[in-house]
Amino acid sequence: MDAAATPPYQSWLESFAAAQGGMAGTVHMRRGEALELVASLNIPPPVVEAVRVVPRGKGMAGIAMTTREPVQTCNLQTDESGRIQPGARSVPVRASVALPVLDAAGEVRAVVGLAFLHEGELTAEMTRNLMAAVTALPPGVP
Repeated sequence: MDAAATPPYQSWLESFAAAQGGMAGTVHMRRGEALELVASLNIPPPVVEAVRVVPRGKGMAGIAMTTREPVQTCNLQTDESGRIQPGARSVPVRASVALPVLDAAGEVRAVVGLAFLHEGELTAEMTRNLMAAVTALPPGVP
C-alpha cells in the first residue's frame, strides 16, 4: 500500500499494530455498503488487491461491518468456518480479528483487521481493549 496515499491511516495502523503486538493488519473505511482498503501492514500484494473493496457480509471485515461486533479466528491458516477468504491464508499469521469502528450514531465507519503470530482465541478482555483502542482511528474522508 502506498503510504503517501493515506498517511494518517497507514501511520495509525503501524502504530496500532506495534502497540497491540500485531504482525499484520488492515484498515477499511466504509463507503456506502462496502469497505474500501485505505491502509495495510505486512499484507502480500495479491491479498491487498483481493481485499481492496469488501462487500457487506463477505469475509471477516464484511461480517464485522454487518454485525457491528468483532469477528475473530483462532488460526487464519486452518479456519474452516467459511468466514476466511482463500487469499487470506497467504498471510503468515494465526489469530486474527476484524474490529468494527463505530461512529457516534453506532454505525460502522471502518473495520480494522489485526493479526498475530500466536494461535488461539483472543480473550474477552483483550477484545474489549482492542475495541477501545480502535476508537482512536482518525475520522474518514466523506
